[in-house]
Amino acid sequence: MADAALADKQAYTAFWSAFRHRDAAAQTRAVHDFFADRAQVNVAHPVNDLSGPEGVIAGFLDPLLRAFEGLYYRPDISIGGNSFDGSAWTSGMGYLVGTFRRDWLGIAPTDQLAYIRIGDFHRMENGQAVESYIYLDLPELLMQIGRYPLGTPQGACFMVPGPATHDGLRTDLADPDHSARTYQIMVDMLDGLATPDEAWRPYWHPNMMWYGPASFGRFVGIEEFQRFQVPFEAAFEGWGGGMSPRTPTKHFTRFADGDYSCIGGWPSLQGTHTGSYLGFEPTGVTTRFRVCDWYRREGDLLVENWVFVDLPDALLQWGYDMMAEQAKL
Repeated sequence: MADAALADKQAYTAFWSAFRHRDAAAQTRAVHDFFADRAQVNVAHPVNDLSGPEGVIAGFLDPLLRAFEGLYYRPDISIGGNSFDGSAWTSGMGYLVGTFRRDWLGIAPTDQLAYIRIGDFHRMENGQAVESYIYLDLPELLMQIGRYPLGTPQGACFMVPGPATHDGLRTDLADPDHSARTYQIMVDMLDGLATPDEAWRPYWHPNMMWYGPASFGRFVGIEEFQRFQVPFEAAFEGWGGGMSPRTPTKHFTRFADGDYSCIGGWPSLQGTHTGSYLGFEPTGVTTRFRVCDWYRREGDLLVENWVFVDLPDALLQWGYDMMAEQAKL
C-alpha cells in the first residue's frame, strides 16, 4: 500500500510538472498518462462534466491554453492519502498563470497577466486518475480584470498565498500516526460547524488564517472568521451534508497527509436560502454547494484553511447567471 501511495504522488507531481512551462506536446502526453481512459472529470461551472483524457483536452485544456499565452502552473499544496472509505486520492492547489489573450468561458481577454486559482482532487487506481474534481475561483479572476458583477465582498480578496511554512508540496510518505491525528482534528472541527455553541472554536488557533473564495473574502483571526461564518450559516436553514450519511450532499473524499488535510464534495453542503446573502434576498431554494478545503495544523490546532466554493454554480440555482452577467460589464 505504501508503494502505491508513493506512486500516486509521483504520478500527480509528474502531471503538473508538465505545466511548469508551455509545451503543448508534453502537456497532451501528461493528460493521457494521468487520466484513465474512462475517467470521470468534473470541472467548476461553466465547464462541468468531462470524460477521459480527450474530454479533458477538448473541454478544458485546449481552450485554456488558447486563451492564456505562456500558461504555467505554480503549486502551493500537493498531498495524497487514503480517504475515509479506503480509496486512494491525490490533491493540490495553486495558480495557473498566463497572459489573457483570447476569450475564455465567455470572459473577454485583457492582454494582461492573469492568475487563476485552481484546486483539484483525483481518485487513483493503478497510478491513474479515475474520478476527478477541479475547482476554479472564477470570481477572483473576474475581480482581477474588473468584471465582477456583484457587490464588494465582506473580506479582503487579494491573491491567496501558499502555506506559511512553505512545506505544502509533499512527495514523501508521512508518518501514519501523525496523519491520523491531523485527520481527527479536522473531523472533530467539522462536527462543530453550524452548532449554537460554536463548537468548532477550540480546534482553531486564535490567529488562524482563512483563505475563502473571493466572493466571501479572506480573514485573519478567529474573531474575524466568526464575523463571516455566523451570518453565512444564518442565511441558510437545515444545513446538511459533508460527513452526514443522511443527506444527498457529502464528501467524495476526506484524508490527511502529515500536517495537511483536505475535504471535497460535489456538492458537499446544502441549506435552504432563507436569509439575505451576497446581496440576494431569500429565494427559498435548497441550495447545494460544491465546496473543498485544505487545512494545515500546528500542534493540535488548525492554523490555515484554503477554501473553494463553485459560486457560479450555486448562484445559478437562485436564477442568477454570474458568467452571463460579467459579460455585460
